Amino acid sequence: MKKVLIFPLLDSMPSGHHQVANAIRDSILAYTGEIECLKVDILSEWNVSIEGGIVKTYLEWIRRFPGTYAWTYRRLAYRSRSERPHKVYELLFMKKVKDILNREQPDLIICTHGFPSLFINRLKQSGDCRVPALNVYTDFFINDVWGRSHIDYHFVPSMQVKNNLSARHQIAEEKIFITGIPISPEFSVNEEPSGGSDKPPFRIIMSGGSVGLGNIAEMLKAAEGKTECRIDVLCGANKKLYNEIRRLAGGFATAHPYISSREEMNRLYEESDALISKPGGVTVSEALRKEIPIFISSALPGQEQINLQLLDSMGLVFIIPEEANAIEFVCGVLGNKEKMAKFEQAAAEYRNTLEIKDARELFSTIEEMLERG
Repeated sequence: MKKVLIFPLLDSMPSGHHQVANAIRDSILAYTGEIECLKVDILSEWNVSIEGGIVKTYLEWIRRFPGTYAWTYRRLAYRSRSERPHKVYELLFMKKVKDILNREQPDLIICTHGFPSLFINRLKQSGDCRVPALNVYTDFFINDVWGRSHIDYHFVPSMQVKNNLSARHQIAEEKIFITGIPISPEFSVNEEPSGGSDKPPFRIIMSGGSVGLGNIAEMLKAAEGKTECRIDVLCGANKKLYNEIRRLAGGFATAHPYISSREEMNRLYEESDALISKPGGVTVSEALRKEIPIFISSALPGQEQINLQLLDSMGLVFIIPEEANAIEFVCGVLGNKEKMAKFEQAAAEYRNTLEIKDARELFSTIEEMLERG
């Protein structure tokens, strides 16, 4: 039996890296029982207590000091001018990575985070790893942490990223596949667009990501008693937000704790006319698959800010102005046929550039990589 080893990062936080890893695993298992898929978190294997501490520190950092996090991310990850920090990571983790590879003996390595990719790239460069490796990028850009020069295959989010990867790093185009950001097979394409109505009351999903960040409570309080819309609020692990939403008057907003069921999430998408969210790669990709208009209310410092710039330039999102009443703004755009037609055209053009469009095609491509060895 062939074995696929998938490397995300930060096991105790339900991040996009893990969601993409799960989506790839599920896509493989949906079409065969003859390939073993194993997810391994390098940091958890190295020290599970430190991994949990890093997650808490990361969340506190972006909450309390977003400006310094954004500066650090851009300087050390997005466009790093020095490999010195990378050398430190290698000294800390490379032995653990070698131990995992020796233990598991995979036939294909898939990286959904830049750090595992960096380590695998170094091992392949030195000749210590001869296993084929695939990078699956989970944002709409590639930061400088990712290993590239000796990685065999690349799943990229857009034509722009493919062209940049090929030109800047001299990677053969046939090794690069435009997949979008892979999402779970449960998020099937609607037979008809989700946003079927062009008049209120609309049904809107509001999401702050897996930990419920953003200014969701403030947006809803501003709409309290002033809207006919029905709002489904995805609170993630944020219990304070969950309780705040439940106290709102009028029953126009329904609070949901973290939804682990992809079938339930798919149902919510199918019943909705719009999504208000942060520009996380997986959330945006799910909405694009479900053909739902995407409205951005806020962006976390660092990668989400960069995602937002790129998504806006492609016409794939609407940005809610800071001074606007968010719900009124969304309803106004949904009722504007010209704006909606422009969005639908941009979304269709983006989907048409995808070379791998669904879970079956993704599985077939990975199966070919395993056969090549």
